[in-house]
Amino acid sequence: MTVSAARQTFLLMRLDIAIAQFMPAKGDPAESLVRATRVFETLKELERGPDVVVFPEAALTGYFLEGGVREHAMEAESVLEALDKSYRDAPGPDRPLDVVLGFYELADHRIYNSALYAELGGDLPRIRHVHRKVFLPTYGVFQEERFVEAGHSVHAFDTRWGRAAILICEDLFHSISPTLAALGGAQAIFVPSASPARGSEPGRGVPTSVDRWYRVSRGTAEEHGIAVAVCHLIGFEGGKGFAGGSVLFGPRGDLLYEAPLWDPAVGQATLELGSLTAARTESPLLADLETALPRLLQNRAGGGGWKPERAEGRPEDAAEALAGAATDSPGLDASVLDINADLVTDWLTRFLQAEVRSRRGFEKVIVGLSGGVDSALTAALCVRALGPENVHGFFLPYHTSSSESLEHGRLVAQQLGIEARLIDISSSVDGYLTESEPDASDRRRGNVMARMRMIVLFDQAAKLGGLPIGTGNKSERLLGYFTWHADDSPPINPLGDLFKTQVWALARHLGLPAKIVDKPATADLIRGQTDEADLGVSYPEADLILHHLLSGRSAEWLERKGLAASKVEVVQSRLEGTHWKRNLPTVAMLSGTAIGEWYLRPVDY
Repeated sequence: MTVSAARQTFLLMRLDIAIAQFMPAKGDPAESLVRATRVFETLKELERGPDVVVFPEAALTGYFLEGGVREHAMEAESVLEALDKSYRDAPGPDRPLDVVLGFYELADHRIYNSALYAELGGDLPRIRHVHRKVFLPTYGVFQEERFVEAGHSVHAFDTRWGRAAILICEDLFHSISPTLAALGGAQAIFVPSASPARGSEPGRGVPTSVDRWYRVSRGTAEEHGIAVAVCHLIGFEGGKGFAGGSVLFGPRGDLLYEAPLWDPAVGQATLELGSLTAARTESPLLADLETALPRLLQNRAGGGGWKPERAEGRPEDAAEALAGAATDSPGLDASVLDINADLVTDWLTRFLQAEVRSRRGFEKVIVGLSGGVDSALTAALCVRALGPENVHGFFLPYHTSSSESLEHGRLVAQQLGIEARLIDISSSVDGYLTESEPDASDRRRGNVMARMRMIVLFDQAAKLGGLPIGTGNKSERLLGYFTWHADDSPPINPLGDLFKTQVWALARHLGLPAKIVDKPATADLIRGQTDEADLGVSYPEADLILHHLLSGRSAEWLERKGLAASKVEVVQSRLEGTHWKRNLPTVAMLSGTAIGEWYLRPVDY
């Protein structure tokens, strides 16, 4: 073959890549492999099957295993054997197929978060490469460094169609990783990921984190003239939702495939390998890097370069100066609390379906209808998730309760079409207070009422074979404005990460009655009581203060933005003084196997 003919053959080469957006069975590799078999069956049904299929990170077990990684870590050869069997068990032709799949790996008496590249089908399945995750997130909801070891390298490797590299989830967010892969000659980077969704701001209609994945993946492909395939885990694990939105970008940053949000999906697209040449010729950034890198590495220790003067003041002051003129004017922008109501509705509906049905095996739920917006919104979301026939409402008045509360609770039940029952708790509460504690304060009486309501809801749940659903919002939880082991007792809570102002916004979006949404919030434990009078600050003010405190801003910063020092003090003192109410009871730790300290298993394990 002449050089020109060989070049022409190369330019006609194509690589068909499939992405298997996938929900594993939590802590159950055998069932996860059954699900993988269904994916393989789908691929075999295609007239032209893929050359490579990419599964997510931790595809055999789920991601959040904590200490359970020891029980489910597997040697790479065992994973190969199981995958090959799964592939051969799927009906259809036994044509060659390369697989990228994430798993917890046992190697040399150590545990890694790994992904393998394996060749299946044919006479001799084999592993081409195993990548061990280099950057282990250990912040926020992540604790990887506590349970697995870090990998130490990024390598491109040969396959039957060309050169590839694997990165796992956060590896991609550190630009050095794809750079090393591209310098190693990789034509495609495969990225198994398990990234829980965060952020519901208005925008593209996807979680903020999913939008960032899109931008980072596209930017990586464009910068290096390389294909980037990101396959996300889906499903819910302990309330953390994996939203999907897997993507495949070509070397010009061209979107070849994008998976839907939340649902399983198997999609396939074609990468013309010749397009890498065109992309790298048009934008030779990789060639420029190869030329400049030796000089950059030689001088990385510093030298005669310019050094900026040290900025005076605190880091947050410097950040403000860089932010521009907007920081010079007082006041806070309330839009930081805006949400995409359609996205949040879908997100919470799927959360309820996953936690009630899939995770716990229930069909029915029990909701206490107080006549307030929180319980109304909770019931509305449950109806969307499970159907009105599976949502049971309860009115639980005390003799001092407002008649308006009962009227509004009935209005909600009627609008949603759910069955609701009235159980008056007056005699139960008074049986204790009147007989034994007639001098109890209003606060103590309110706590007894709240706990009695939970006794009723849990008992009705046992009677009806359902689950009680919590209705507390994020503002109440952060301010400690709830009764411990009462309002916070139900095992599932869809509103717990929504500020009160966001609850109002979502309730209006869902068309709940205005007279319920717009009335002053009240726990209705004492006649004439309102939340904002009890707290000494309005919810819009409290929510903004809480948002910025949780985002790392100081009380002094908030005051400089125009908020009254007294209101900032009220919110901050309640936030810092009620951590105990948001946690399980404190247990004296006497051993190296203390529950929740050393013996760690996620709630859905």
